[in-house]
Amino acid sequence: MEELNMNNRIKSSILPVVVSLCAAVFLLSFASVHRQEQWEVPDSYKNMKNPVAADSVSITNGQNLYKKHCASCHGKSGLGDGAKARQLLENPGDMSSKAYQKQTDGEQFFKTKSGRDEMPSYEKLLSDKEIWDIVNYMRTFGK
Repeated sequence: MEELNMNNRIKSSILPVVVSLCAAVFLLSFASVHRQEQWEVPDSYKNMKNPVAADSVSITNGQNLYKKHCASCHGKSGLGDGAKARQLLENPGDMSSKAYQKQTDGEQFFKTKSGRDEMPSYEKLLSDKEIWDIVNYMRTFGK
């Protein structure tokens, strides 16, 4: 009987510790999933000038390519609300935001071309001109 009481006391003293640890692990994992880490872009890309004029042809081509390759995560209007966005560990971001639009064309080109983590690389799928067309189209989200 005394052994049973001791087991109950041990269980009752350990339970709050276990619950606290589980809660801490949950909160830490939630915070890390929703944290957007800084995406470092090489200076050579930051300073790169867009060689494709942002005319109606380029923007239309970019729009078609964006719909095919980007909208499922980034959303139709670049708000980060595409159908697949809820399944991602990282938020795809809001391309209409001042912070996004403040990036250089070269930064946007680099990120689209190289990808990272859940963002796929389009280096082998699209030509540089097609990526520049997408950059030109993504610029329209800030207007």
